[in-house]
Amino acid sequence: MKNTLFLFLLPVLATAQYQPTWKVVGSLNTRDAKTIAASTWSIGAETLDRDYTDYQSYKTYLGPLGAKRIRLQGGWSKCEKVKAEGRPGAYDWAWLDAVIPDAASRGVAPWVELSYGNPIYEGGGEAKLAGHIPTSPEALTAWDNWVRAIVTRYKNQVPEWEIWNEPDLNKEHTGTEIAQFYIRTARVVKSVQPNARLIALGMASVTRLDFTRDFYDVLKRENALDLVDVMTYHGYAPNPDTSYPQIEKLRELVWSYKPDVVFMQGENGAPSTAKPIGALRQFDWSELTQAKWDLRRILGDHGRGIATNLFTISDIHYAAGDHMVGVNTKGILETNPDKTIKRPKLAYKAAQHVFSLFDDQLETQLTSKPTLNQETVNAFVYRHKKSGGSLVTLWSKEARPAEEYKPKPTTISVEGQFSQPVFVDLISGKIYEIPESQWSKAGETYTFTSIPVPDYPVLLADKAALN
Repeated sequence: MKNTLFLFLLPVLATAQYQPTWKVVGSLNTRDAKTIAASTWSIGAETLDRDYTDYQSYKTYLGPLGAKRIRLQGGWSKCEKVKAEGRPGAYDWAWLDAVIPDAASRGVAPWVELSYGNPIYEGGGEAKLAGHIPTSPEALTAWDNWVRAIVTRYKNQVPEWEIWNEPDLNKEHTGTEIAQFYIRTARVVKSVQPNARLIALGMASVTRLDFTRDFYDVLKRENALDLVDVMTYHGYAPNPDTSYPQIEKLRELVWSYKPDVVFMQGENGAPSTAKPIGALRQFDWSELTQAKWDLRRILGDHGRGIATNLFTISDIHYAAGDHMVGVNTKGILETNPDKTIKRPKLAYKAAQHVFSLFDDQLETQLTSKPTLNQETVNAFVYRHKKSGGSLVTLWSKEARPAEEYKPKPTTISVEGQFSQPVFVDLISGKIYEIPESQWSKAGETYTFTSIPVPDYPVLLADKAALN
C-alpha cells in the first residue's frame, strides 16, 4: 500500500511548489483506531442496506484509517423482506451481524441510521434515497417493531442512532411531519436503550431553516427537545469554505431551542473523477482535488468545533431504481466493477494523517486569532495537551480546490509554543524544517514569514505536538 500511495504523492509535491531548500525531517505517523483513545472523526460506510458497497472488501482498511466512528444505514427493507409482524426471529440480521460487531472489534464505533421505508407494506415508504417515510398505521407499527428489534439486538455495540437520512430531499416531507415521525422513533429507541444518543436530522441542505424551525417547534411543543443530542446536516458546496456562514445560521437557530445540541457534519466528501454522479457532479474532479477538498472540509469543521463524518470509505455503485445510477466516486478507496477494493486513493492517506494527529490530545484554541497578511487564508490554532506545543492549520480558501495552484507566501503571527517549528504537508505527510531566517519570536508571539500556503490544509507546528 505504501509504495502505491507514494507514486501518487509525487505530483502533489511538484504542484504545491514547495521550497526545495527546506529540509525534510520526518513524516507523520499514522495510527490504528484501536490505539487512539478518542476523537471526533467518523467515516461513512453508507448504502450497505442496498448492496452498493462491499463491507468485507474494505473492512481491513477501517482500523488503519484511524476514524473512531463509522456511519451505517440500518436498512429496514433488507432486514424485513417478508412481513415479520413483530415475531422474534423473523428479521434477517445476517448482513448486519457481519458488519456491526466487526467494526466495533476494530475500535470503530458504529452509529446507525434508521432508514429507509419498506414497500412490502402499503404506505410503507420507499427503500431509497429521497423516499417517503412510512405513513399508514400498519406500516408505522411495523416500523416501530423493526426499530425495537434492531436496537435490542445491537444496543451493546451501537451507542448512537440517527433517525432517517436527508428527509428534506423528498418534497412531500414537511418539518412538522418529520418531527412527529422522529419523536415516535426516538421514544422507541429510548424504551430499549435509555442511554442511547439520538441524532437528528440528517438534513441534505443547510439552507432549509424553515424545515428545521418547523421540526424543532413540534419538539418544543411536545416537550421532546430532550430527544435530540446531536444535529447532523450535509450540504455539498464546490468550495467547502463557503458553507460555514449558513451553518452558523443553522447552529444559531437550533441552539435557540436547545443550547447543548452537538453539531456534526453528517456526510460530506468530494468525487475523484471527471463526470461523477451525485453531489458536486457539475465539476470534473481528480484524486488530488478530492484530497484537497476533503481536507478543507474536515479541518474547516474541526476548527469550528464541529464533529465530522467523511463521505465515504468506498466508491458507491448505485443501481437502477434509486436516486441515481452509476459509480459515485466520493470513496477514499477505489473499487473494481465488482465493488471489491482496487487501492486507496490520495484522500485515504490524507485522512489517515488528520485522523491520527487530531485526536483528543489536541485542543482547539478558539480565542486565539492569528494575524495574517493574506485575507484569503484560513487559520485555526491548536494546543497539544501533553507537550504544550502549538499547531496551526493553514489553507487558501478563495476558490474550489484546483489541480494546479501556486501557494501564497504568507506571513503569520501567533501566540503559542514552537520550540522546534516545522511545516507539515497533510497529503504527503512530510515534515519540513522551517529555516531560521523565516521565523522569529517576540515574547509569546511567533512570526513566520513567506510560508507557502496551498489551496489545501498544511500545518505550522511545534514538532513535539506531532507525537
